[in-house]
Amino acid sequence: MTGAADAYHEGGVVGNSYPAGAGWVVAAHGELDQDTLAPLETALAAAADRHRLVVLDAGSITFGDSSFLNLLLRLHHTTTLRIAAPGDQLRRLFALTGADTVLSVHPSVEDAVATS
Repeated sequence: MTGAADAYHEGGVVGNSYPAGAGWVVAAHGELDQDTLAPLETALAAAADRHRLVVLDAGSITFGDSSFLNLLLRLHHTTTLRIAAPGDQLRRLFALTGADTVLSVHPSVEDAVATS
């Protein structure tokens, strides 16, 4: 589909997005808080509207706050969401809040896509 990747690319915190296996990968980077979250929310919602599996490549996210966590939990209820390669800060956030028992977290995009 021509331009599909462009439809998911929303500037600033959103990187490359691409098909992978049966799903769609959305890469994000930088700090994600209430002031910077909107482009990622748009990209993830668009991916969830079109794909049953959405993988968030979180390897380049340096910070996520409660609004970021809220977005992930809401999306988790509307589609199959997998979080790939979260760094130390995100892993701590998930562990402290118990989100790691709800969200599907994987060491890499490849593992997230391959998990059945």
